[in-house]
Amino acid sequence: MTEIAASLAHQIARMIREEALPPGTALTERALADRFLVSRTPVRAALQELRRAGVLGDGPRGGLVVADPGRAELLAETAPPEEAGEAAYLAIARDRLAGLIPDRISENELLRRYDLSRPRLQTLLHRMAEEGWAERRPGHGWQFLPVLTSMEAYRQSYRFRQAIEPAAMRDPGFRLNVPLLTRHLEEQRRLVAGEVLTITGVHLFTVNAAMHEAICECSGNAFFIESLRRVDRLRRLIEYGLTVDRTRARARCAEHVQMLELLLAGRNDAAADLMHRHLAALGPIKAATMAAGREGSAEAPDPAGVA
Repeated sequence: MTEIAASLAHQIARMIREEALPPGTALTERALADRFLVSRTPVRAALQELRRAGVLGDGPRGGLVVADPGRAELLAETAPPEEAGEAAYLAIARDRLAGLIPDRISENELLRRYDLSRPRLQTLLHRMAEEGWAERRPGHGWQFLPVLTSMEAYRQSYRFRQAIEPAAMRDPGFRLNVPLLTRHLEEQRRLVAGEVLTITGVHLFTVNAAMHEAICECSGNAFFIESLRRVDRLRRLIEYGLTVDRTRARARCAEHVQMLELLLAGRNDAAADLMHRHLAALGPIKAATMAAGREGSAEAPDPAGVA
């Protein structure tokens, strides 16, 4: 089992514990892949590992179901496996953002640059492909996709989000996905309660971006949805290079909680107004952090993660 699958198995066990899923609850590859923003392949491996551990069992109509929540709790309390090659992953992201990696590059060149084994490098490249900033070329070559690199483009991305995200909340086609938004609300409450202090910056970015996208998806407007997804892909590497202020991150997550509570209460206009203020305040803060980072800092960057 790969390290990514092992990490997913741990996250699924935590989900079973935190949501108090009873025996017999069905778990599907597709739903878990959407939740954890990965492809189905590592999810499939993680589910089989949980089946071997007795956490999951075969359902009466096929598929896998929760078999023993107690075993899930034991697994959830163990230390999660370290995410594969996180230091190398962030080094590649920073070098790409700084223009030190060309648009097209071979696996062999990446192996030489970062002193990685081929299996480890391929794991990282597939992760980059899943996140939308790299894609495989014929043979052993890879192509890096366009990302935001200038400070002005970064500021513009926030102004664009100020235009579309509140509008998505006010769209006539907006329909609440109550289970999805409730899940994000619980996740944001855990962050505010203290998880924001220990979660990795990359994971924090993923969680918060997924929450914003989940709200936008409720609009049913394909133009809003695809536009936000594209912006998130383009800004991902800049976010990975920013230094996070965990106190400020917690305050932003508290605003996420307020937004979700307003939406679930049917108060879309109030939620949209809060979203506009949230993004209007966050853009200049992020741009200032980006500018400070480019002036040079002796401290290794900890990805910002706040969406």
